[in-house]
Amino acid sequence: MAEDTTADATRRLNVKKQTLDDAYAAPANFLEIDVVNPVTTMGVGKKRYTDYEVRMRTNLPVFKVKESSVRRRYSDFEWLRNELERDSKIVVPPLPGKALKRQLPFRSDDGIFEEEFIEDRRKGLEGFINKIAGHPLAQNERCLHMFLQEATIDRNYVPGLVGQLGPFENRKDYK
Repeated sequence: MAEDTTADATRRLNVKKQTLDDAYAAPANFLEIDVVNPVTTMGVGKKRYTDYEVRMRTNLPVFKVKESSVRRRYSDFEWLRNELERDSKIVVPPLPGKALKRQLPFRSDDGIFEEEFIEDRRKGLEGFINKIAGHPLAQNERCLHMFLQEATIDRNYVPGLVGQLGPFENRKDYK
């Protein structure tokens, strides 16, 4: 009798063979984020900065907007990292370095505005945002949604999870 239950427990499952349609169909859930098109701009007082286009495509229900494209600077990525470290329960990966030596004056090269450096930073930022956005807990954070989907970041937002009411809406007299 014990032999029968052991044989049943260790028998291989009957697995349905995968068809070509199954193999090449759109995935059940996907989240694609690309950091592309770096643009260096001359700002106020001859201050240059580089920003990047952050493109997102998803079918995850937690994201109300399924496709978005926003421009973000390195400091915006720093803001997102700091918000997640402060308010979420996830381990936040590091950003690519600040490259302080490249920012020193009187350099013979373009420092942080060299194409090679910008491309390396772009790859690092893309890896960072994909690690963050791929985490199921981070996907519910308001700051991530704002970073990926809003044209401007409201740095005075109320931290929390998507779908939670803010402190104003939680008041009993709020209608």
